[in-house]
Amino acid sequence: MSLAARLWADNADVVAEVLAHPFVRGIGDGSLDRDLFAGYIAQDAFFLESFARAYGLAIARSGDTDTLLALAELLNGVREELRLHASYAASWGIDMVGVEPRPATLAYTEFLLATAATADLAVVCAAMTPCMRLYAHIGTSLDAGTAGPYADWVRTYADPGFEQVAALLEKLLDRLGDDGAAVRTAYRRAMRLELEFFESAFTARD
Repeated sequence: MSLAARLWADNADVVAEVLAHPFVRGIGDGSLDRDLFAGYIAQDAFFLESFARAYGLAIARSGDTDTLLALAELLNGVREELRLHASYAASWGIDMVGVEPRPATLAYTEFLLATAATADLAVVCAAMTPCMRLYAHIGTSLDAGTAGPYADWVRTYADPGFEQVAALLEKLLDRLGDDGAAVRTAYRRAMRLELEFFESAFTARD
């Protein structure tokens, strides 16, 4: 079993909590309050911009051409997600200007940026992989046919193209990483922050 597969398996408890969370279930059956989803989209756009900056920091610190090119491709994938958010903002009238990040959003972005700026690239990959793998898993676990207004969101993360991007990051983690404490801690921390992000989206009222 690859390193990425072991880490994913070892965090199956958090994955189960995410899939069972009322925010995610509400997307899947289309019942989620529209205002909660709009707030989530604004927060997620803020998060994705920091995610892109974390890739940028990793690119600047990459030590070989293969790593640099893989990270550049991953950064391009974030652009596609931001386009989805921009589409929702335009069609739903979501104000994306001057978004105030919630505590859960800040906790996640600050963790990623600090890791990307200071940690080994293997640990950086471990910190960033849960977001990609978890969303690919959510997308294929939900049914766009029952998601109602959130069908496009589900289709985006269920798309084979998104799976390919997630797999690319996992391959980079497998190549650079080891099964050490720093890698495991970063992966687990990111997975818990994902759950806290969905909880914040469900309980906050902007």
